[in-house]
Amino acid sequence: MENETATMKKGLQYWQQIIIILCLGWVVIWIYRSVLTPIFPEIQQTIGQHSDAQMGLIASFYFFAYTGMQIPAGILVDKFGKKVVLIPGFSLFAIAALVIGTAQSLEMIYLGSLLAGLGCGSYYGAAYSLSSENIPPEKRGLSTAIINSGSALGMGIGLIASSLLVKSVGMNWQIMLFIIAGLIVVMIFVFASVIKSSPKVDRTAMVKEKAAPKEKAPIKNLFTGRMIASYILYFATCYGYYMVVTWLPSFLQQERGFEGVAIGFSAALVAFSAIPGALFFSRMSDKFSTKKVRFIVSLTVAAALMLMLTVLAPTSGILLVGLILYGLLGKLAVEPILISYVADSAPKKGYGTSFGVFNFFGMSSSVIAPFLTGVISDSTGSKVMGFYISAIILVIGAIVFLIANIKSKKIA
Repeated sequence: MENETATMKKGLQYWQQIIIILCLGWVVIWIYRSVLTPIFPEIQQTIGQHSDAQMGLIASFYFFAYTGMQIPAGILVDKFGKKVVLIPGFSLFAIAALVIGTAQSLEMIYLGSLLAGLGCGSYYGAAYSLSSENIPPEKRGLSTAIINSGSALGMGIGLIASSLLVKSVGMNWQIMLFIIAGLIVVMIFVFASVIKSSPKVDRTAMVKEKAAPKEKAPIKNLFTGRMIASYILYFATCYGYYMVVTWLPSFLQQERGFEGVAIGFSAALVAFSAIPGALFFSRMSDKFSTKKVRFIVSLTVAAALMLMLTVLAPTSGILLVGLILYGLLGKLAVEPILISYVADSAPKKGYGTSFGVFNFFGMSSSVIAPFLTGVISDSTGSKVMGFYISAIILVIGAIVFLIANIKSKKIA
């Protein structure tokens, strides 16, 4: 109580500090995630020429490891605490950035991507367990949007920085990775100093708890109709987003004639326009909490239409409008509302596991999308079909989610 009173006197309560540091954590993760894609040609000057499918595997290796860590990391968070999982995870993330920064072959970059995915895989369950446990429920949607805006900010910084510094200024691409490693180390110190350690275990209470009859494990509650529908929708949302994150710079350069820093700035429009969209729609979902399903379905369908507009646009101007609207209405607008929906629907005990399972299903699409779109590009000479597939998956996800909630409402 004394610590909390002192914190309030300083101006920021603990839950507000959590929002800030989790937002910064996403900034650093997303600077890394987006920094490589605009500079694939420069990377190949170091490691040799490779196909689009092989370059797409850089992202797929990262997301494969990241996805595989979601459920184990969620369980570890519930068992040992957030801080104990976050700091080792980010330490591995820093090592991975150094491995990629010193790589002289594609195989070494694959290894670094795999390590980075394992390290970052510790973040999601810990972050949203912290936020769900500490942020007041009536502020959860907007607070989650602020946290998630870190991913948009980081994506914009990564895309612009790599395009500007490497393509326009001529800086060695590997220096970007050393800078990222430094940022990761800074975040490790921030986590260590701000996040409170889990309270010490009361052994007497543990003995009593073991003696008392135990509740059934809530595993079945993770796979109710509504939860499964939310997993499917998140899969669809992530598929489109990570296809765009990985291949949009290449699409703009090779198929739309964008050059130099214009590639990074144009791709970053998706990220920057996502911030006001996420803040606005999450605030509306907090205000009209009974309308979350409508918000989620409407935004998902609108995002699918904007992906179609991006590839069908006859001019660069209309294409940029499509990108801005996709950012405004897409994943980063839907995700805070969907996370709030899952927090309302998931078992109250074991938030780490719940969000780990949720993110596992969503992020499994990120393993598929970069590689599959690369294969499509190699076979057709265009990434347009990748955009079409993403839009179709989004619509299917929205339909499944809507039907599951209608059925759930009828049963209730």
